[in-house]
Amino acid sequence: MKFDPHLAALLRIKESPVRLVSQRTTSPPTLPHQTPPVFWTEELLGKFMATTMAEDQVIIVSNRQPFTHEFVDKQIKLLQPASGLVTALEPVVRACDGVWIAHGNGLYDRDLVDSFDRCPAPVGAGSYQLRRLWLNALEQQGHCDGFANSGLWPLCHSVHVKPVFKQADWDCYRTVNTRFADAVVQEARGSSPVVLVQDYHLALVPQLLRTRLPNATIVSFWHIPWGRPEEMAACPWLPEVLAGLLGSDIAGFQTRQDVQNFMELARRQGKHVSGELPALASSGHTTQARAYPISIAWPVNKESGIKTKTKTKIKTETPTDNSRADQHAQLLACTQWKLVSRGKLIIGVDRFDYTKGLIERLKAFERLLLIHPHLQGVVRFVQIAAPTRTSVKEYRDYRSQVFREVERINCKFRAASDAPVVLLDSHYDRVSLDAFYRSADVCLVCSLHDGMNLVSKEFVAARDDEMGVLVLSQFAGAAHELHRALIVNPHQTVQVAAAMFAALTMSAEEQSARMRALRLQVRYANVYRWAASMLSDAMAVRAGSKQLIGKPVTTSQNLPAHISLQAAA
Repeated sequence: MKFDPHLAALLRIKESPVRLVSQRTTSPPTLPHQTPPVFWTEELLGKFMATTMAEDQVIIVSNRQPFTHEFVDKQIKLLQPASGLVTALEPVVRACDGVWIAHGNGLYDRDLVDSFDRCPAPVGAGSYQLRRLWLNALEQQGHCDGFANSGLWPLCHSVHVKPVFKQADWDCYRTVNTRFADAVVQEARGSSPVVLVQDYHLALVPQLLRTRLPNATIVSFWHIPWGRPEEMAACPWLPEVLAGLLGSDIAGFQTRQDVQNFMELARRQGKHVSGELPALASSGHTTQARAYPISIAWPVNKESGIKTKTKTKIKTETPTDNSRADQHAQLLACTQWKLVSRGKLIIGVDRFDYTKGLIERLKAFERLLLIHPHLQGVVRFVQIAAPTRTSVKEYRDYRSQVFREVERINCKFRAASDAPVVLLDSHYDRVSLDAFYRSADVCLVCSLHDGMNLVSKEFVAARDDEMGVLVLSQFAGAAHELHRALIVNPHQTVQVAAAMFAALTMSAEEQSARMRALRLQVRYANVYRWAASMLSDAMAVRAGSKQLIGKPVTTSQNLPAHISLQAAA
């Protein structure tokens, strides 16, 4: 791996020691001496990869795949989900002609693979191969629905939903993780690929790879929160999960608090921590723990950040696609009243998940209408709740509770207004969601616990009119960055109601000042910066791997130059 001074100048790569601390997220990333911050784009990330890691093979491992093949309009079509993970990592794997390994769950995925279960990525800048793994019904139930989503998910989110741990689920989890690790070994062109392992579905993969590809550079990223040690101890196989992640060279998390929780747990499990640095030594290998707050891709038509003069309403043109026409018809049916004088709109956009605090926000909205009766008939709350994990009983039960709560509130206030709460349990495309975001006066994000919550950042990115107010849970990872939102405790009903009232009555000047600061943060701390931050650290570890293996990191002087992505002190 060669250091290119010309690219270094372009990307502001510094020949300075790597900071072995979590990134600061309190302000948009800038460089020392008031140097303008780097605005990371897909093109810049691809250029960085092509220049600094062109000779390295990159393998991405995730449970979800970057695209599926489905039967649409009487033909098989390739569908790409709206995913921040895909947006960030596709330029990486394309630039290096890499491989993406994932579970093939599309109805026609098997029809589009070769004899090695591979298929080429859609045409674009660069290329890569998607290697699909097939899970039978028992494996999918035990691995994903079982240990991952019924065990680790509630355990890490601290939402008072009892995690379910079954030996059969754990056995499936280990089997599936082994199969993913086998696929990585099969796809590796040499003994030292760069492997990016994504999320809690594949916690065992790093250590499985460490034993078979000891020279690989392995970065794992845990997208959900990492719970407090005393809570995580409830997992019967916690030592195995921890050992799996400690096979990584870098274990990435969303927030500094997650890193601290992970380090403390490792200490209690008898792992050696090297001084004050977030690094752990286990079985002769060093793992560095870092915080890499994930984000979104800043919309390309909003890169300039220029304020528009008017607030965009929902478009009424008839789309050519029938499904999109139906979606827009639903949006208009729910929000056309918004155009009436004094009408106010509060929105929530979430998956139908008990971690999102849907019932708590409904009770807060009810309290708002009771404390301020003059808002009855004036303000409406539209909650999008996309169906998810319908095969898990806890999710089905929660969905029923939410619908009952909506019906109760609507019955209570129906005399003053027709359905003050509208619940839409459907999936909406990005065009429709942006229409919601841009039409709302308030966006309500009341997660009980969230790794990050990208809805908050999507709302900010959509508001190029610099209007609207974000009400954000203090328990969402995004609250560590989006300080100009109204930060609330979702369990305190009166506080959330008060925040909604403050947002609805906030002056245009204050809205604009807050939104301008939020947009600056999200624009520069975008998802491409997230990927570049991890990869630059991986590049540093990779160059100094011979010195790091077998002993804790006690100095950063032997590490190579990397991109400076931190806020200036």
